[in-house]
Amino acid sequence: MTTTTGPYAPKPGAAPLGRMIAAQAALETRMLLRNGEQLLLTVIIPTLLLVLFSTVDVVDTGTEDAVDFLAPGVLALAVMSTAFTGQAIATGFERRYGVLKRLAASPLPRWALMAAKTVSVLVTEVLQIVLLTVIALALGWSPHGNPASVLLLLVAGTAAFSGLGLLMAGTLKAEATLAAANLVFLLLLVGGGVIVPLDRFPDAAQAVLGLLPISALSDGLRDVLQHGAAMPWGDLGILAVWAVAGLAAAGKFFRWE
Repeated sequence: MTTTTGPYAPKPGAAPLGRMIAAQAALETRMLLRNGEQLLLTVIIPTLLLVLFSTVDVVDTGTEDAVDFLAPGVLALAVMSTAFTGQAIATGFERRYGVLKRLAASPLPRWALMAAKTVSVLVTEVLQIVLLTVIALALGWSPHGNPASVLLLLVAGTAAFSGLGLLMAGTLKAEATLAAANLVFLLLLVGGGVIVPLDRFPDAAQAVLGLLPISALSDGLRDVLQHGAAMPWGDLGILAVWAVAGLAAAGKFFRWE
């Protein structure tokens, strides 16, 4: 007796790895953009800061057109809001509710899940950067410099903030992650050279603040986009150190449960 299989015969097994990562990344991106708090951090706050401080003379940026100083800093803030603050909060609550534990038991490898989260962060950042760039250009921004240098700085900044965000989400309780991530966001917004130039701070504080990833990213982007400089290797080096240290620590100490 012979058996035949129809065109809809089941074919058990996991989907190709690339398809699984793409599907998970698409899901992560939709969840991120549908979350009101994350949307506030990633889109609304950077946009409001850019428009407000570019049109109202509140902070002395030391430039004729405030937008030339503010735009690179706000781009850096957008990267931090997505790669660090948003990712830390979302991953922390996924860990608390057992989502990560269940996903870890699926055919999707753990490293592939993190890769999908990284792709989601990058997609969100592209949307942010396009939106903020259009707004800044409408406000009179005149960017300069090599786009390749800007891209490399943004990638290094994303890696640095992602490592720190995952480290926080994988070691602290969800409520502590929520509070700490928002507090760090506010502190770095004020003291990271985003809105207020670092040279407005005391010399001792400048030396410390200049080593922060947000300061390195905003200053590096400003050197390229405002002053047309070549690759700011010092700022890139600071971001690379933070990226290596943060990702290594996250890989070692991240707890899935």
